[in-house]
Amino acid sequence: MTYRELVARLRAAGIPSPETEARILLTEYCRATAADLAGGGDFRSAALEAALTRRVAHEPLAYILGKWNFYNEEYFVSPDCLIPRADTEILVEKMVQSLPRGARFLDLCTGSGCVAISLAKHRPDTVGLAADVSDGALLLAQKNAAHNRVENLSFFKTDVCAAQPPRGLFDAISANPPYIRTAVCDTLSPEVLREPRTALDGGGDGLRFYRAILENFREFLAPAGAFYFEFGYDQKDDARRLAKTYGYRAAFYNDYGGNFRVAVFTK
Repeated sequence: MTYRELVARLRAAGIPSPETEARILLTEYCRATAADLAGGGDFRSAALEAALTRRVAHEPLAYILGKWNFYNEEYFVSPDCLIPRADTEILVEKMVQSLPRGARFLDLCTGSGCVAISLAKHRPDTVGLAADVSDGALLLAQKNAAHNRVENLSFFKTDVCAAQPPRGLFDAISANPPYIRTAVCDTLSPEVLREPRTALDGGGDGLRFYRAILENFREFLAPAGAFYFEFGYDQKDDARRLAKTYGYRAAFYNDYGGNFRVAVFTK
């Protein structure tokens, strides 16, 4: 199969960015170089064919590869967790820049652990705690911490809606919780629908988990600390109202694509 033939098969299946994905697949499964692709070589691999079969069925590429890049790190991924997205990198960047030296932070709804691990990796002076309600996600996050050689991070299981917080105060509490409105979930792309529904569905108005975190964890935020939240691109007004309702000031930041993405709540 040539590069052009692979692109054509991906395009015919309605896969976005077929050229990019064809390069990734050929590099991963056939060790193709840029020169190989430009030269129109013919690639044969049972692993490539198996991966292509899964991809044209709209299984996410990240799940097929079993890994994905985020910030400056590599993460193992599986259907136990949401796939890390570049949109979330601004959340890590703001925390890397803003946390005081020696800060203690808590990352809720950690999933693959990408926010907590990348933060801990780039701020080794900090101490972090990462939490999720999913056993599968927590096991994966611990594997990712070891893979990225992060030792200043611990993990625990908690349901943010059930008021099971840890002990002590935190200089920062971060979360990228489920925030898609329930009615919208079934309209998502076939790829996104392969990701865990529990990591997507934020309730009727998409704000269920923000309210739970603000109600159940506010007493564990240090007086000069801040909540760092990722929101959907269209939820800026919702974020503003939440901050006002719970008595916080809010600062808003766009992701690298220019869309609203992060809100920082301070007392």
